[in-house]
Amino acid sequence: MQKIDGHLHLVRELAGAKGQGRLSPLGNGYAIWDNGEIIHLIPDGWGDDNFLVEKYFPVMEQEHISKAVLLQGTLNGYQNYYTYQVVKRFPGKFIGAFSVDPFDDFALDIVKRHVEQLGFRAIKFEISQGGGLHGFHQPFRLDIDPRCSQIFHYLADYPGFVVTVDYGDYTQTSYQPEAIVNLAKCYPQFDFVVCHLSFPDADHLDRLENVLKQFEPYNNILIDLSAIQDIQGETKDDFPYPKCQKTVRLAKQILGSKRIIWGTDSPWSATFNSYHQLATWLENTDLFTENELNDVMYNNANRIYFKPQNVKAAEEAVDPVYEAFKKR
Repeated sequence: MQKIDGHLHLVRELAGAKGQGRLSPLGNGYAIWDNGEIIHLIPDGWGDDNFLVEKYFPVMEQEHISKAVLLQGTLNGYQNYYTYQVVKRFPGKFIGAFSVDPFDDFALDIVKRHVEQLGFRAIKFEISQGGGLHGFHQPFRLDIDPRCSQIFHYLADYPGFVVTVDYGDYTQTSYQPEAIVNLAKCYPQFDFVVCHLSFPDADHLDRLENVLKQFEPYNNILIDLSAIQDIQGETKDDFPYPKCQKTVRLAKQILGSKRIIWGTDSPWSATFNSYHQLATWLENTDLFTENELNDVMYNNANRIYFKPQNVKAAEEAVDPVYEAFKKR
């Protein structure tokens, strides 16, 4: 079976910043936040202070991963330029989303550079309060804040663009499933991917059902399954994760198998459960038929993220700033 990891983070250097302050590497895959919290971000053997593409290649081979979608977040620090470099080196094998803080004075300039010069056709909004922009900004709505709207108005010129959103769980001010619905209505030419199955809780399926029912009428809203083991507190000993099975079964029932994307949220999630477990758990359940599993594990991510025009834009991108720098 071919597989695409639809939610992966490569890390050129740890540069996290969120509600706990700045992140400083400690080595051996560990780092410390300014508030004193120590976090294990990188599994043993994957890197001390980074997780480079060269470290991921043997994992890909071992787990039969054909391609990967490279996403950004404030946990590791935005790795936009390293993502551009990796996609340029290995076109068609990797595709990437970039991130920007809409509150930056030059936010729109940053967006234009990444789209027009660096060839990105996906953007990741890590807006969660626990790990993203709501941890150090006043609450804002992704669908109506003028700074965000300015970005969406610009992106409207690029049909097929992918907007990936992590809005955290229901206890956070960032939890905005309604905003995704409004944006999907306003921008039917985009695809929206909600990360982490909207932070499910197997003991509160009504809450998840409410969100999925909101998404149901809009075929341009998909969900990914990354990190739902961590979110629901399931570890290596719980494989193949009965709580996750309950929530994914509900997602399939409401959205169907063609709107679900498998992913891992590695490297961090691979410190809780082995990458092998994350890559094979769905095969060890009866949730999907063989054809449905192929959709979830490969076809859906390939259809959404690896659109031919999006891959072509990434392949043809040339950074004029770096080219001028080389000639100095």
